[in-house]
Amino acid sequence: MARIKRAILSCFDKSGVVELAEALRDFDVEVIATEGTLRALNDAGVAAKGISEFTGVREMMDGRVKTLHPKVHAGLLGIRDNKVHADELETYECQWVDFVAVNLRPVGDIASNPAITLEEVVEQVDIGGTAMIRSAAKNYRYVTVAVNPERYSSIIHELRANDGEIPFLSRFQFAQDAFARTARYDEELSDFLRSHEPEDA
Repeated sequence: MARIKRAILSCFDKSGVVELAEALRDFDVEVIATEGTLRALNDAGVAAKGISEFTGVREMMDGRVKTLHPKVHAGLLGIRDNKVHADELETYECQWVDFVAVNLRPVGDIASNPAITLEEVVEQVDIGGTAMIRSAAKNYRYVTVAVNPERYSSIIHELRANDGEIPFLSRFQFAQDAFARTARYDEELSDFLRSHEPEDA
């Protein structure tokens, strides 16, 4: 196991995220958050850094691009005991990211407004969040990914039981949950698109 040193939190559902961040901070984890999550943490008095401060690039294109950055994905995807990866991380002034908590707004919730248009639904499709989930899940040997607020309590328990670390088997199980979640998200979106015609072909 390896101690968690850096975490990114980006949560549509803010349930339990303050308690999760507080538990991470108890182990001196650097907490980084996207705008809405950062606001919730700041309001609760939890020390956290904004994602733009971490990447050095402000959000672009009305928020379409904020976490799609090498400092995020190199930090998530790099193999820790691979010297080439470690050297490249240093060369490009990136840092390992050991923990990600991301939950996605359900497509059904977005589309529940009968007056919403196809284009408005598509505009709210989460790209950066799903990318972070998949990057973290792919690298479960080193990275913990949490996609369900109901699992935060067990994560906090494991952090405390293992001095700020998450055991390998738990990381693997969290990765299973993560890939299942992005698969459902894509299926929900695909089903919605199949049932709607674009206004302008």
